[in-house]
Amino acid sequence: MSVGLLMKRIFTWWNGQTIGTWLDTKRHGHFIGQDSQGNSYYKSSNDVKTQRRWVIYNGVIEASRIPPEWHLWIHRITDTPPTEIDTLEKSFEKPHQENLTASPLGYAPVNSLIHKDIKKSVPDYTAWSPETNK
Repeated sequence: MSVGLLMKRIFTWWNGQTIGTWLDTKRHGHFIGQDSQGNSYYKSSNDVKTQRRWVIYNGVIEASRIPPEWHLWIHRITDTPPTEIDTLEKSFEKPHQENLTASPLGYAPVNSLIHKDIKKSVPDYTAWSPETNK
């Protein structure tokens, strides 16, 4: 492991798990499963009352990258992890996608300032004038 990578692991959490999280996962973590994006899920013990649950993200740390079925488990809405449930994917369901707001792939209305290639020849509104209202 290079010195730069070691420093990132020690001092930053946005570049993956920190050394403290890695050590805690190695000592107390029981691997539960992995989702379609490669995120790994862990729990600390079998006692539901004292159990901690956490995720080690594969890549960018963004909470919206947790799929709905894992969201239920990690937030204690259900005690059964998705690896133990046989879920049927419905024909109308789309694959889970993270929140794309404020990214280049995020939605922006047509008249948004993000669309720099649009040259407005007609303004969005016309100002009221007392002369035109006689």
